[in-house]
Amino acid sequence: MEIVQQIINGISLGSIYALIALGYTMVYGIIKLINFAHGDVFMVGAFVGFYSITVMGLSFFPALLLAMTICAVFGVLIERIAYKPLRNATRIAALITAIGVSLFIEYGTIYVRGAQPEAYPADVLPSKSFEIFGVTINSQSILILGVSVALMIILQFIVHKTKTGKAMRAVSYDAEAARLMGINVDNTISATFAIGSALAGAAGVIFGIYYVKIEPLMGIIPGLKAFVAAVLGGIGIIPGAMVGGLVLGVVESLVSAVGYSLWRDGVAFVVLILILIFKPSGLFGKNIREKV
Repeated sequence: MEIVQQIINGISLGSIYALIALGYTMVYGIIKLINFAHGDVFMVGAFVGFYSITVMGLSFFPALLLAMTICAVFGVLIERIAYKPLRNATRIAALITAIGVSLFIEYGTIYVRGAQPEAYPADVLPSKSFEIFGVTINSQSILILGVSVALMIILQFIVHKTKTGKAMRAVSYDAEAARLMGINVDNTISATFAIGSALAGAAGVIFGIYYVKIEPLMGIIPGLKAFVAAVLGGIGIIPGAMVGGLVLGVVESLVSAVGYSLWRDGVAFVVLILILIFKPSGLFGKNIREKV
């Protein structure tokens, strides 16, 4: 039963990685850029949610929506200011810029509010534990998983059933052909950043409620792990990011369960190395044409 308990914990953790990984994979699918500032958008979402709850007195869902909205706008600003001027630049220039934007957000946050950590209130969500077949399940974990799955379903609907989603898929296949067909490529790229950043903001709020403590450099490790999850599933493939995040979360929890909790951060990068060696295209492979 202990293994089942850890798998449930891992799925809750993995759903957070999956939400962040979706932003990585969507942006890469559109413009082939690894947006290393994405983990810091996740951090901004966590702080927006915290101040929404503690200062503005909002409940969980209004705070979640506000964090998603602000992070969506923030993501568009990052794209327009930092990445759009480099649209035709070399890959290395865009990569260095992404790292620079990441550092700017982290230390800009420290300059504005200081480096001290904050703690989410314990009563944001009702916390009740109950047992099913000997497995203890917390109501917070169920709600967090439910919100994460709902957001992933909404994303799938947007990508496959809306005009914006069709434009995103067209640009990911061939940006020049999409432009010739009348699609506004710049607006489509901005929409991709907005959606990915909104999901990262939601992940930040969920992370804060799940782990309580937040601080300005909190986006580094979850951001890197979410990148690993995106590569694990197949970078540029939306279902791959979802599966990769869940798999990574479960693997981490199982590693902790067998007594190697100090290795739980390192195991993500072991997974990355193994994937790059044995299956560089990821679990879903490049033969699946379900890109953004």
